[in-house]
Amino acid sequence: MKIRLEEFGYKKIFGIFLVTWFLANIVQAMVMDVISDEAYYALFGQNLAWGYYDHPPLVALLTRASSLLFDGNLGVRFMTVLLQPFVLILIWKTIGFEKPDARKVTTFFIISFSIVMFMAYGVITAPDVPLLFFTALFLYSYKKFLDREEWISVLLLALSMAGLVYSKYQAVLVIGFTVFSNFRLLLKYKFWLAGILALLLLSPHILWQISNGFPSFQYHLVARSTEFRWIYFFEYLPNEMAVFNPFTLGAVVYVLAKQRADDLFSRNLYIQIVGFIGFFWLTAFRGHVEPHWTIACSIPMIILLVRRCDIDPGLRNYTYKYILYSLLLIVFVRLFLCFDSSITRRIGYKGNKEKYTAIEEVAGDLPVIFTGSFQRPSLYPFITGKEAVVISSLYSRQTQFDIWKFEEKYWNKSVFVWGDYGERSQGFSTGFTFFKGFFAKNLQTVNRMGIEFELPSIQMRSGDPMEIPFVISNSYDHDIDFGHPEFPVSLVCVFIRGKEVHLVQGKVDKTIGVVPEKERVEGTITVVVPDIKEGEYSVGLSLNTLFGPAKNSRFIKISLENGR
Repeated sequence: MKIRLEEFGYKKIFGIFLVTWFLANIVQAMVMDVISDEAYYALFGQNLAWGYYDHPPLVALLTRASSLLFDGNLGVRFMTVLLQPFVLILIWKTIGFEKPDARKVTTFFIISFSIVMFMAYGVITAPDVPLLFFTALFLYSYKKFLDREEWISVLLLALSMAGLVYSKYQAVLVIGFTVFSNFRLLLKYKFWLAGILALLLLSPHILWQISNGFPSFQYHLVARSTEFRWIYFFEYLPNEMAVFNPFTLGAVVYVLAKQRADDLFSRNLYIQIVGFIGFFWLTAFRGHVEPHWTIACSIPMIILLVRRCDIDPGLRNYTYKYILYSLLLIVFVRLFLCFDSSITRRIGYKGNKEKYTAIEEVAGDLPVIFTGSFQRPSLYPFITGKEAVVISSLYSRQTQFDIWKFEEKYWNKSVFVWGDYGERSQGFSTGFTFFKGFFAKNLQTVNRMGIEFELPSIQMRSGDPMEIPFVISNSYDHDIDFGHPEFPVSLVCVFIRGKEVHLVQGKVDKTIGVVPEKERVEGTITVVVPDIKEGEYSVGLSLNTLFGPAKNSRFIKISLENGR
């Protein structure tokens, strides 16, 4: 009878912690403004597909399901809030204490709550939310598979591997590190069957990538690469300490250094943690590393620490003396993000409604055209319910808007263009919000035009003339007017290195007037190689408009020498 009471006691305490966690997340999800990334994913949910430019499609299902149940903030975040308790349950089951008690439950929740980004993804909707769920399911399934290779374990492995990839491409690391920790898996036919079944489940997404020219891989593997800077390398560990909590990460390092993995599952936990942190530290050589990219290894961290606390009194005392009290700072930050202040406005957690309703008051029912990235054209429709789109250029990265091509709906129609365009724009002041923009009667864009060209050489010297033959193709269902009264078009040569974009005006051998729909124009443009720093550049041709130079052609790597 005593054992039953103890068992009931720990289960009751677990339930209290879980319900409290859920309710706290619900309140914060309702109070804290939806940020631009979440509004972007909400648009994903309104336009369901098997893939998106930036991410796999599972985050779109989360926002779509949330929107079917609620409006406003919970219409984006409810499934996120709902999913995290299941993540916690899966982690607890994976730990698998033979004799659980109230102290072990308390330790589990202290450590889980202390990991800053893990806790944050119980409120903020992102692809990392399903990634955490399927990482937890994968580790749970893998542990069951190691214990007994039953068919249910095979099916759970297949489902979790497919779910991981449908969530975020870091899935490859979760699966790869598991195989690396136990190469004998490659000798087990049931593991291969799980992989094959996962590939079958992933086939719609793979076909989407093929049909769209692998945009996600181009973006993540190529477009995000920048020149190496030492700041990227040195900022990495401090950022990781911030997202994992320095006290918690310090405890993890202590366990990794002091205790050797004594079984295959523990070995996997070690390799997941060291592998994720080490891999992304290496990627700092190709550009800035977002701190949350390593979030999947938070689950191995929780499992490792909670299990170790059960047998290490020193670590358990450290958890209650240091990690527990660090939760006070986390609670303070969570509360702070719910209140309006200059800081919360600057980082996007407050003030968005005021900002975008001000634009709506000026634009009325007209669609709003933004430039830059996805943030503004995602928040504007979320807050106002009105239409908006972004026109990308070589000054900004491409996004899902470049696949949607929403701007084609507004061709030759009246729009409001947000932004400072010199004399074209006028200032608008509504309340405490000031912005610039102008009204246009006939919108014309050229981002879907294609340009083919050949460079005479990939070795160039500044100051030398260069003749480039080109073919401009109009794939639109309407004519493009290079002499458009509001949005004229010019052909330019572009030199790019890192974030440097150099436009070079050239002389075209013929006047380009109107390019009819589905027609091509051939010609030659003569440009002078610009006087810029020596080095490797990417060179292409672009159609330049008020919105900036569009990405119309491929870019060719060249070597430039100073001609002086």
